[in-house]
Amino acid sequence: MWYNTPMKEVISAFDAYLAKKSLQFHAVVIGGGALIVMDIIDRKTKDIDCLDPDIPPEIKNASQDFAKEHPEFFLDINWLNNGPETLKRDLPPNWHLRLQNLFQGRAMNLTCLGRDDLIKSKLFAYCDRTSPDFDDLLKMKPTREELSGSIDWVKLRDSNPLWPKHVDRAFAVLRRALKYE
Repeated sequence: MWYNTPMKEVISAFDAYLAKKSLQFHAVVIGGGALIVMDIIDRKTKDIDCLDPDIPPEIKNASQDFAKEHPEFFLDINWLNNGPETLKRDLPPNWHLRLQNLFQGRAMNLTCLGRDDLIKSKLFAYCDRTSPDFDDLLKMKPTREELSGSIDWVKLRDSNPLWPKHVDRAFAVLRRALKYE
């Protein structure tokens, strides 16, 4: 029942939980969790995707204990995860210089990718799996210029020879939905 998880409440409650345990956590997060905190989307998500750093064992353990101690949030045991960490090597150079503040609590400081890098990561995810990233992109409203500046980067993310044509089709669908075509 992860779909009932109010992620903004989870982040605030987890921040308080970490503070009580005298733990600190600073991370770059992406995905739906970041977009929810930014008030770009209002859909539910099952997790918080930490791009960087690797979640320290004491924070990972605390997040799992938090999930067990707070059943009202319907959290998966690995709700705080490094699932997208491999994206770090693919992001445009100096992505870490373009981070934006997302959440500043007593024990937790979350940042996320700058808009251009966040759009690129969402476009790649959309081309890779479509849902829910298509709807997220509609809410993010990338400009024509942002789409044009991202397509070549997305085409390089997969070595499958069919990938570039797939990306072209996916971008065409998105441009039509955004009423750019």
